[in-house]
Amino acid sequence: MSTNLSIDFSSSFWKAKYLLIDSRMLTAPSQTIFFALSGIKRDGQDFIDALYSKGVRKFVVTADFDKGYIYKDAAFIYVDNVLVTLQEVTTYHRELFPQLPTIGITGSNAKTIVKEWLYTLLEADKNVVKSPKSYNSQIGVPLSVWQINEKHELGIFEAGISQVDEMQKLQKIIQPTIGLFTNLGSAHDKLFDSRAQKLEEKGKLFDQCQHIIYCRDHEEIHQELQKKKGIAFHWGVHKDATLRIEAIDNQTVSISFNQDIHQIDIPFKDEASFENAMHCVAVLAFLEYPFDEINQKLKFLKSLPMRLERKEGINGTVLINDFYNNDLGGLQIALSFMGQHQENLPKTLILSDLLQGHNDKSALHKKINELIHENEIERFIGVGKHLMQYQNEITIDGEYFASTSELRKHIRDHKISFQKEMILLKGARQYEFEKIASLLQRKIHSTRLEINLDAVVHNLMFYKSQLKSSTKVMVMVKALGYGSGKHELANTLQYHLVDYLGVAFADEGVELRENGIRTPIMVLTPSPDSFETMKMHQLEPEIYNLELLEALKDFLMEDEGDQLFKIQINIDTGMHRLGFRKEEFSTLLATLSRIKDKVKVTGVFTHLAGADEEQHNSYTLDQIAQFKNLSHQLEEHLGYTVIKHCLNSAGIVRFPEHQLDMVRLGIGLHGIEVNHIKQDDLQTVATLKSVIAQIKTIQKGETIGYGRKGVATKEMKIATIGIGYADGFNRRFSNGVGQVIIKGKKANVIGNICMDMTMVDITEINASVGDEVIIFGPELSINQLAQSIDTIPYEILTSVSSRVKRVYYLEG
Repeated sequence: MSTNLSIDFSSSFWKAKYLLIDSRMLTAPSQTIFFALSGIKRDGQDFIDALYSKGVRKFVVTADFDKGYIYKDAAFIYVDNVLVTLQEVTTYHRELFPQLPTIGITGSNAKTIVKEWLYTLLEADKNVVKSPKSYNSQIGVPLSVWQINEKHELGIFEAGISQVDEMQKLQKIIQPTIGLFTNLGSAHDKLFDSRAQKLEEKGKLFDQCQHIIYCRDHEEIHQELQKKKGIAFHWGVHKDATLRIEAIDNQTVSISFNQDIHQIDIPFKDEASFENAMHCVAVLAFLEYPFDEINQKLKFLKSLPMRLERKEGINGTVLINDFYNNDLGGLQIALSFMGQHQENLPKTLILSDLLQGHNDKSALHKKINELIHENEIERFIGVGKHLMQYQNEITIDGEYFASTSELRKHIRDHKISFQKEMILLKGARQYEFEKIASLLQRKIHSTRLEINLDAVVHNLMFYKSQLKSSTKVMVMVKALGYGSGKHELANTLQYHLVDYLGVAFADEGVELRENGIRTPIMVLTPSPDSFETMKMHQLEPEIYNLELLEALKDFLMEDEGDQLFKIQINIDTGMHRLGFRKEEFSTLLATLSRIKDKVKVTGVFTHLAGADEEQHNSYTLDQIAQFKNLSHQLEEHLGYTVIKHCLNSAGIVRFPEHQLDMVRLGIGLHGIEVNHIKQDDLQTVATLKSVIAQIKTIQKGETIGYGRKGVATKEMKIATIGIGYADGFNRRFSNGVGQVIIKGKKANVIGNICMDMTMVDITEINASVGDEVIIFGPELSINQLAQSIDTIPYEILTSVSSRVKRVYYLEG
């Protein structure tokens, strides 16, 4: 092993079933080693206490961790670099299986979809181990390779890089024997000196490969991969291609291979899916599958939802949909995602047969049983002949069905019901679990707001990177989390150790507490009648005027509890909304003296009126100076320091020298940088989508919509989409002001927006009923929409109606 390791990981004591880097993914504490990785503003060592309390006893930490002695019966390995150690441990593990044929996949795009399709095509024939989701990074690859065991017959792992000198590390961990290069696109171009350098770096995955598979039609890829010692096996229309495409008739492809002509049917029409499918065809041909069998297998390929989704279900249930593949690694990840949610709901697992080519079916089902118990599943429903056959290996009372259609019939006939439970739907693609989801999903309407939790984390970490290590972060989750949902966001933020959450009203804070949120919470607009509730739930009210302060004093004088009531003081330095004015300060201090044995001031803050506009810089700096002066007076009077905060999202970027003890992050978390200075550093969090309900042709001169405001200037094709002003699509977008995205193209709103419907011009777009419509998202930003009707992004985001269902997801 490496000199970085001070203990032999091959010893019996350090053998582990799970390597953990994310405390939310904990399943079996006694069989887990936690690697305390550090990132921007987050140190894995901060999670050791929580993991120890849950039963983890093995940790890998850096030398600066000096608290190991307080954890009795725990073992610590001290290393120079935790990530390097993780990579070396998994490299060692891979070397234990030198005979395992392994496909290493890289390229700019489609690595994950090609890997999943290959798994779909091969899982019935071989016991395949693969990367879960899109685990292709310096961290993801080691966790993927750790899954390998002696029963696996083929490995399929993807590898992605974003800078030079990364691929060599991944090559050593994966040790692929077969290389597959998908394509060379623009992704991460700016991180390399040239496209040629990026290609060269990616190609390093194949340095020790015996064979390399790729499309021969891309000359730059061919020239680079020809430098490798591996034997090329390629496809394309090029005359030298191993699999040469002779003709394409609709979706039927004629291929010349070994002097024979074969025909296969590619079940996709778009160019990208065709290329991805042909990569899979080439791999199967290389593995010597007969072409008639390849053609039969291709029928199982379908577009895959490459993400976990969380949705509202019927009867107070919560659905987690993950039904594009099913293997042990994917099941473990899905169960861990389920466990991240803090709702006090019993957990139900609906699982299809695992179609891995696993020789020992009994052992496979025993492992499924282990995962069920490790993740505290209370109700189990199995679908498929193998689960029925081996149900005795599942030691939880379960319900079993031979097919998806049988389970659906029982649901429709009310022979099986679901009430107030969290349901994970995890199934192989061919079981079509989306048909179960359609029965269990709450039917609100076709419009939905999709929330990318990965983007939330990215934006949080970006803003943290702008701060000093000592600066705390409060994240505002008021107004339904800026339209994105309160406790779902709060749960993610709590894991990433934000210091405070901000809500508007006490009942919002109570709801968070009831959903497992323990992070300190400030209530911005408390009412006196909620003081008792706030104290009970450890919520910190903002005290902003003398009347509220007097009511607080009266409450505390009658309160017989010993616990101090934590509060925060709002100072008005020029916003003139809420807060104590300078002339009220003496009364504030005197009243606080009278209740000093009952109250604890945890923070003092002010609101900046124009931090996002340069023209107000002098006013902003005057506000900050006044705030510093008054907060200093407050601390001197109290005799202790408090958390001082004044910067909002805009201020974090424009006035970093005044971040004080804490900053308040609001709209920036959602990917909207109101200064437009750092917008490129943020990711879009929310995407509002609807669907086309009807399409009709309108003749020249005919009118569209209420008031006949829309007039056809020529023969036009009009699509009616299922969103209106009751959903938050502002009526000011009517009559050509607003646009939506359909099939990647902009479609203008025509006529007045209705309460529940909107008509758009799709004359130049080849669209069909049921096609997806993007209202806002990465393709059409909230900033653009706001500018078009002369408003602010806040209004666009917070206007999305509560009747629009929220879908929370993690990318694959």
